[in-house]
Amino acid sequence: MFGLEITDLAFVFTVAVAVGGLLIAIVFPMISGNNSARRVDAIASGKKDAKTTSLRSRFAEDSKDTRRRQIQDSLNKQTADRTKEKKKRVNLQTLIQQSGLDITPRVFWVVSFVVAVVFFIVPVVFGLPLYASAGSAFVGFLGFPRWFLGFLRKRRQNTFLNDFADAIDVMVRGLKAGLPVSEAMKIIASESGPPVGPEFMEVVDGQRVGISIDQGIERMVERMPLAEVNFLAIVMTIQSKTGGNLSEALSNLSRVLRDRKKMKNKVKAISQEAKSSAAIIGALPFVIMGGLTVLNPDYLKPLFDTSTGNMLLVGCGTWMMIGVLIMRKMINFEI
Repeated sequence: MFGLEITDLAFVFTVAVAVGGLLIAIVFPMISGNNSARRVDAIASGKKDAKTTSLRSRFAEDSKDTRRRQIQDSLNKQTADRTKEKKKRVNLQTLIQQSGLDITPRVFWVVSFVVAVVFFIVPVVFGLPLYASAGSAFVGFLGFPRWFLGFLRKRRQNTFLNDFADAIDVMVRGLKAGLPVSEAMKIIASESGPPVGPEFMEVVDGQRVGISIDQGIERMVERMPLAEVNFLAIVMTIQSKTGGNLSEALSNLSRVLRDRKKMKNKVKAISQEAKSSAAIIGALPFVIMGGLTVLNPDYLKPLFDTSTGNMLLVGCGTWMMIGVLIMRKMINFEI
């Protein structure tokens, strides 16, 4: 009896498997045919399969993410390199080069010595103590010449910034017209005035001796350490490594440069009142001393003829200098 039941169960199981296989053989082609028909209709109507579209969009997003990561890594590396270079102390030769003077450090030290002699003689002529002459000579040897170099450097950088955005626009128009980057730079070097023209001429001359454009722009950053020139170096470096539309990147850079210039002018206009107040406060003690000397010449003589007066002058001058430097720091805004 038990064996008969097992036989019946095996027969039922075999029949069920056969029926299931038959149903699959009949129904599956119909389903597959419907799917194929839908795919054919979608292709004929210009539509894409959802799965294919999803895969393609996923691959496109992965490609964009990879490119974005490459650009970000390159940008981070460039920024880190620039930060390390900024931390390095600028030597005298670089400072002279950035100021636009065509002299050697030896000539600079000779001129500094002559200025120190002049600064030493002037207090002696006015009858001031010897230590005042020594302090004046120290300022004339180390302070005034370097301040003058800094003044020339700042003026040259401001002149460069005024024409730099226009130079980038010239490069953009040249690239859109089909010119290579080197030819566009030649146009800037020949048509722009100093210091933009000579700086780009240095890049063009470097290409003739085997220096790449990226390296030439890097050297321009050393001669003209400005954030705007640093932006150009980063754009050129990223474009050379990852490719892309250089004219569009430079056009965006030109717009950024003009926006920065507008912001600087706006900040300068807003802070002009504070700068005027600081100038008046800084000049007020000297104006009062000059007025008192004219009205009553003997009134301030104890300050110059006695040791106590000299000590007071030194102390007041020191505190005055500290106050001027603090006010200068407060009214200078970096953008």
